[in-house]
Amino acid sequence: MKPNQNRGRLSGVWSFIPMTEEHARALCEWRYEPPYDLFQFDDWQEMQAQGIEFGDPEIRARQYAAVLDREGELAGFAQFFPLLGVTRLGLGLRPDRCGRGEGPGFVRAIAEEALRRAPGDTVDLEVLTWNERAIRAYEKAGFVITDTYVRATPTGDAEFHCMVYQPQKRQPQRPDRSSL
Repeated sequence: MKPNQNRGRLSGVWSFIPMTEEHARALCEWRYEPPYDLFQFDDWQEMQAQGIEFGDPEIRARQYAAVLDREGELAGFAQFFPLLGVTRLGLGLRPDRCGRGEGPGFVRAIAEEALRRAPGDTVDLEVLTWNERAIRAYEKAGFVITDTYVRATPTGDAEFHCMVYQPQKRQPQRPDRSSL
């Protein structure tokens, strides 16, 4: 899909459009290198059969957005999970785009989209404490650690940071040297 063909909300480099079944299927095929492979989704048929996350069409429509790049390519996804006075983010960047410096801008665009969707809400996310790469990207995007706790996961208990978006805490981006 080309950028001028979608009717999504633009946020600089990124645009947000409703997640289609085609997008959801594609996310299930993404494969991350260890240790990030635990973030891979189950097989599409399994997610659909069990109604898990975006496998459920109603949850997909209410909470999920596909994130497209300037060329209109699927670059990631965002989940806007509603809590009382809080929008909790879930997000993912396509594996071949990870570790290339796109994370802070990607995360910031998602946080700003969350504020646009629910202007009175606090925006937060949870991140495993060992995931230093993600934590750095979140901090550069304007998130700060506000709590650390252990909670259950499908693979056992794990330690998480809760990080809250504070745009005034955003760290300045270094210039993109690829365009120089």
